[in-house]
Amino acid sequence: MKTKGQLIIVSAPAGTGKTTLVHRLKKEFSDQVIQSISCTTRAPRPGEVDGKDYVFLTEEAFNERVKRGEFLEHATVFGHQYGTLKELIESQRSSGRDVILVIDTQGAMELKKKVKALYIFVAPPSLEVLEERLRNRKTESSETIKKRLKWAQHEIDQAKHYDYVVVNDNLETAYEALKSIIIAKKYEGGNHGTR
Repeated sequence: MKTKGQLIIVSAPAGTGKTTLVHRLKKEFSDQVIQSISCTTRAPRPGEVDGKDYVFLTEEAFNERVKRGEFLEHATVFGHQYGTLKELIESQRSSGRDVILVIDTQGAMELKKKVKALYIFVAPPSLEVLEERLRNRKTESSETIKKRLKWAQHEIDQAKHYDYVVVNDNLETAYEALKSIIIAKKYEGGNHGTR
């Protein structure tokens, strides 16, 4: 019988580097780690693929799934809905692979009430550095960046509810820290995926 994979929750403000860190984990541990795909009502960004980056749903389709109780968690962020499908997570974990879920703090706090998982928060070195990173991406207006920074402060305040906080001041160092936490938790006391 296969041991169930662990559920790993990663949250971070936009522009902190969480996507890069998670992609590196998936690449290095491609046979052991997979990232769950969230559903969202927002439009795809350039380069995003439906079913690979997100499952893009209409408001109506999303709300139907909410009514049917299909989401493990769901939240509204910047006017768009995001949610994690229960069935998808369970089937992925049953395969014995660790499942990483990249969600905002709102969704993570909702999950924490229901699910045992490893909760990791990736923090920027400072809000000033985060602002610079967001501006350098050149994907959002100044107004959107202001909103993101205000929300980032709220998310950073939630970091105290996570098991670990990794500060992404240097990508290599942050990656090694993230990787070490996940490996240590997987084999801690022979639990293999429980906490």
